[in-house]
Amino acid sequence: MADDLPKLPPAVSLETPAVLKKTARAHRFLAELKGRCRAIPNQGILISTLALQEAKDSSEIENIVTTQDELFRVDLETSPAAGLAAKEVRNYAQALRIGFEIVRDRGILTTNDLVRVQEELERNRAGFRRLPGTNLVNDRTGEVVYTPPQEYDAIVDLMANLERFINEDSLLDADPLVKMAVIHYQFESIHPFYDGNGRTGRILNVLYLVLKGLLDIPVLYLSRHFIRSKDQYYRGLRSVRDTGDWEAWILYVLDAVETTSRGTLELVDSISSALEDYRLRIKNGHRFYSQELVENLFFHPYTKIEFVERDLGVSRLTAAKYLDALADSGFLRKEKAGRFNYYINSRLVEILMKNRSE
Repeated sequence: MADDLPKLPPAVSLETPAVLKKTARAHRFLAELKGRCRAIPNQGILISTLALQEAKDSSEIENIVTTQDELFRVDLETSPAAGLAAKEVRNYAQALRIGFEIVRDRGILTTNDLVRVQEELERNRAGFRRLPGTNLVNDRTGEVVYTPPQEYDAIVDLMANLERFINEDSLLDADPLVKMAVIHYQFESIHPFYDGNGRTGRILNVLYLVLKGLLDIPVLYLSRHFIRSKDQYYRGLRSVRDTGDWEAWILYVLDAVETTSRGTLELVDSISSALEDYRLRIKNGHRFYSQELVENLFFHPYTKIEFVERDLGVSRLTAAKYLDALADSGFLRKEKAGRFNYYINSRLVEILMKNRSE
């Protein structure tokens, strides 16, 4: 039983020499990523494309699996009805965007905001757990590995404490990346909702980085690192609960930040290079070139006539002419879904697929 889960801040020193050394490395790559993203003419492109990839990775941790094709088609309103997994991924991407807008516009992240994020994920208004009986079990053995706080009042009290810790730096004089590791541990240990705790906690990570100014936009997603080191992730959480070993857990999260920052840097560079290549070649080869048109092709790995019509303010006939000409020139691949056409930015999809395989 964890109704006695300690409140924050932890009653131990967190910034050990090993943690401080690792923190400096993580910050270096995170700062480089922030700067590289600023060089993209329209950072919304990264929000759109990378949020979808994060939604897929984070959902796969919960065994919600969708294909890349389903993922990219989910925004095509005229596509066949999306499967359950694709809808879950779409909900995640929308929840992430809502959380980002809250942090960007208000500069604060409250308990109610996290409830709003979880509501978007699960499409219900169940709120915090009110009924006892929640246990975390080993998927393979069925063994109970952790029992989170059971009483509603305890959950509310712990979440209020977590909200203060997120927003009031005076509670702990520590580096924001160290605090992020503590916040993630505490949220997952409180496990405040019936469903969606893991995904909400992973969204909380990147929202906190934006809140503290370490990123301008939500582009650093740790979910894939957590997938690839799942045993180490859960072992780290257990070691804090069982033995108070904060150092190992914090080092694990800092390593995730560094590794993911480096991988995201390569991805952003690849997208930026492809964007510039398309811009130059379309400008030289087509009189209808515009920056807005090129950006539209990178906002949507799979695009359609309606997107171009809406985003560029042109007629449907003109939008279709643009897309067909770009498909004829090899910039896009035209596909058919029922009675409707959509257009695939094969270069962008190739970049995203390559990044997933590395």
